[in-house]
Amino acid sequence: MNVNKIEQTIELDKIKEMWQSYARNETVKRKITEFIPYLSETELKARMRETSESRELIEKCGNPPLESLSGIGELLAASERGECLYIDDLLKIESALITISRMKSYLERGQNYEISLAYYAENLEIFSELREAISVTIVNETVSDHASKYLQDLRYHITLAEDKMKERADAAIRSNKSYMADNFSTMRNGHMCIPVKTEYKYKIAGTVMGQSSSGATVFMEPTACAKYYEELQFLQLEEENEVRRILYELTAQIAEVAERIREDIILLEKLDFIFSKGKLSLELDACEPQITKERRIVLNEARHPLMEKKTCVPLQFKIGDGTQGIVITGPNTGGKTVALKTVALNCLMAQMGLHVCAKGAEICMHSNFLCDIGDGQNISENLSTFSAHITNVLDILQSVNEESLVIMDELGSGTDPQEGMGIAVAILEELKKSGAFFLVTTHYPEVKNYANRTEGIVNACMAFDKENLKPLYRMEIGAAGESCAFYIARRLGMPVSMLKRAAEEAYGKEYDIQLLEVDEDVARKKIASPRIRKEKKKKIVKQMEYKRGDSVMVYPDKKIGIVCKVAEEKGVLQVQLQKKKIWINHKRVKLHVPAEQLYPENYDFSIVFDTVEQRKMHHHMGRKYMEGEMIEWDDE
Repeated sequence: MNVNKIEQTIELDKIKEMWQSYARNETVKRKITEFIPYLSETELKARMRETSESRELIEKCGNPPLESLSGIGELLAASERGECLYIDDLLKIESALITISRMKSYLERGQNYEISLAYYAENLEIFSELREAISVTIVNETVSDHASKYLQDLRYHITLAEDKMKERADAAIRSNKSYMADNFSTMRNGHMCIPVKTEYKYKIAGTVMGQSSSGATVFMEPTACAKYYEELQFLQLEEENEVRRILYELTAQIAEVAERIREDIILLEKLDFIFSKGKLSLELDACEPQITKERRIVLNEARHPLMEKKTCVPLQFKIGDGTQGIVITGPNTGGKTVALKTVALNCLMAQMGLHVCAKGAEICMHSNFLCDIGDGQNISENLSTFSAHITNVLDILQSVNEESLVIMDELGSGTDPQEGMGIAVAILEELKKSGAFFLVTTHYPEVKNYANRTEGIVNACMAFDKENLKPLYRMEIGAAGESCAFYIARRLGMPVSMLKRAAEEAYGKEYDIQLLEVDEDVARKKIASPRIRKEKKKKIVKQMEYKRGDSVMVYPDKKIGIVCKVAEEKGVLQVQLQKKKIWINHKRVKLHVPAEQLYPENYDFSIVFDTVEQRKMHHHMGRKYMEGEMIEWDDE
């Protein structure tokens, strides 16, 4: 099985992230990411001792003064190639030398407690002369005036030249006040300039170096200042050369001891790695496990490292001394998977030289750690839960040996229960033959029965509080667990008839039905559930049928009108009011007098509704064709 996948499955990757946070150097952090368990007993015991001693030193002397030393190796290599290290580079070297010195002092204090790790101080060399040379030469992130006598003289004469330029400029302003735009001098590209009104620029002896944005002022370098500018340029060039010479001299001093500094840095990185383990132990409130040559794992009040100590229920665990495998059963959410991860994670941490989260522990080494936890579905490879599970199992059986630790969750799950049970038993048989330690969880009662009758395999269960229906997250080795499904269902009020039917199907007619009795107060009653709210049918309002000529009352104004045109599909009428016609919804009118009571049969309504012109045109068009003529009816 892929190592990274195992780390993610049992959450070792999260432990490594926590561990990395206590390291200072990037090199050490990368080492932690790629770190794998030791396979040498001698080396593991030595590394475990370092973890314990680093924790003890931290407890007695506080956190070590370790700092990040990234980039120092490249600077040392550059100095050896004869390149010039600049101010920032030299300050980094100085910081590294200070860290070395402080770390040596820290370890020397630790020697008072006779802790072996503290004697690494003897291997650290402090470079007092070089450190002092850098600190004296570079002050406030610049090369100090006192770095050399020549540099001091140069900077004195530079200051003198600048003062003389300023004096000459001020004198030029005083003697030409009327030509000046202002009464102070300014620097322009290294030249000392005075502000002259543009119209007087030819009145001043000097060179124009620039002008204001408005063009009203020009900035001129007086001739008296020019000779000092040339002198200043020469002095500044000499100063730059002297500074470079001093930096080269410091770089050469570093190059002479670069290899020895590099050895110190390698040792500091090693100490950073060691102390990161001690810090992690303190953070987790962990303890040093005893690494035993016997095939045995004993965890006393073990905890999952990533769970809160206050809420985590300690795990008592033991395997070995005749017990090769443990089959854990019990209800879901009872902590079975957490128990598996707790055992595997603490064993892995121990084999990496880390302390374990327990009151005490005795752990043997393993040649490999094999696990199958989670459904493992892989959509891209079209693997079902069961297919992925079996693929993992077959990989495990190919790699397992008598020095392996195997953990499997929900053994035989993901398929037909009867066939899954058979496969689970077959897997346990193979694991037993391999001689490996194995820890599995299951729900199959047949697997529990197999463990009961098989030498070297024992049952264990996760305790459950039946009164409060809560898992206790406590493993009890030697006892087979119940699924508690019927019990939980009974306590939660499942009807007796349903429980009886379920029991008959699972165990047959002879099952003790009395166990399923339920108090009436507990039994669940039918409750009114929300109903679908069906869409209401829209009420169809029958339109009143009006006829042309009907006299109607128009609301809300209560005006009397006569229907000109009958209602459309949408129920809109055209009504003749005084001097105008309007369109109006039938709901806003009410029949006043029917047309038959107002007009004789076959009455010509055009007399009422049409204009004289419309009636004349209609008459002519009835007698003959009139080209280009048409009647316009008023639809207002």
